[in-house]
Amino acid sequence: MEFGPHLMLATLEGAVIASVLVLTAMGLSIVFGVMRVVNVAHGEFYMLGAVLAWYVSSVLGVNAVVGFVAALVLAPLLVGLIAAAADRLILKHLKYDPDRTIVATIGLLYIIQQTTLMTFGPDARPVAPPFNQRLALPWFEWGENGLEMFWPWGLSITSYKLFVIAAAAVVLLSLWVLITRTKLGLIMRATQQDSETALAFGIPVGRVYSVVFGLGAGLAALGAVLVVPIQQAHYLMGADPLLLSFIVVIIGGLGSLPGTVVAALLIGMSDGIISVFFSPTLAKIIATFLVAMVLVWRPQGLFGRAVT
Repeated sequence: MEFGPHLMLATLEGAVIASVLVLTAMGLSIVFGVMRVVNVAHGEFYMLGAVLAWYVSSVLGVNAVVGFVAALVLAPLLVGLIAAAADRLILKHLKYDPDRTIVATIGLLYIIQQTTLMTFGPDARPVAPPFNQRLALPWFEWGENGLEMFWPWGLSITSYKLFVIAAAAVVLLSLWVLITRTKLGLIMRATQQDSETALAFGIPVGRVYSVVFGLGAGLAALGAVLVVPIQQAHYLMGADPLLLSFIVVIIGGLGSLPGTVVAALLIGMSDGIISVFFSPTLAKIIATFLVAMVLVWRPQGLFGRAVT
């Protein structure tokens, strides 16, 4: 197979990575944008979503489709409720002080991780995809008779990976509608702009914070549910998504949702392409280098606002 088909396949694999990453990073960005809280436990909410997806699909699933649909609905909901409860029980009493909330979410990280280990064990567990047909991909090249289509051997992708890309796009569109076209979104934006003024106008800022914290964790869990039929669920899988999410929100701009989408696509696509042609380690090195360059030349991120 020549370079062109290889590049197309790597681009599709990168699109799958970017789709999951954009959901995970979006949750982190929303929490910081509205609450100004750096959630270090965000990766563990991702991990918890994956483990709960396995548990729900294995317990409730009569078949792969029923199990996956149940996990897709229940796992993000349960993780969101757990996160909202953590906000009410822990972060609220710290008055969302930046330093203390970082320490608190580090503690929450270990609580979630070790509780998951003690409850479900250390083994990595797969989740059966609801469908997984392998689809051959065509390639086009100019030949003697003009533009010709042929089917290179090995150039294929599964239907489930295409579903992940489409599902992430639908969730992002729904999130955009929620934030820009609904009363809840208006309340979230008002709280983000000035929480004290919002409180003076009767907005229950404490409840908004709980909803936002739960929404951020639920988005991370949703990304994990989508990826767990491709990767196995285990209690240590939260570190990489947390690191990549921080890289995305730093490059895109803390709290900037458009920046988060653009940076997630940039990091996810480059990760997929570089991993195929070179190595996953090189992809992480380049991503870290990009963060360093952004911090040096544009500390507020590509789409963030400079602090005046």
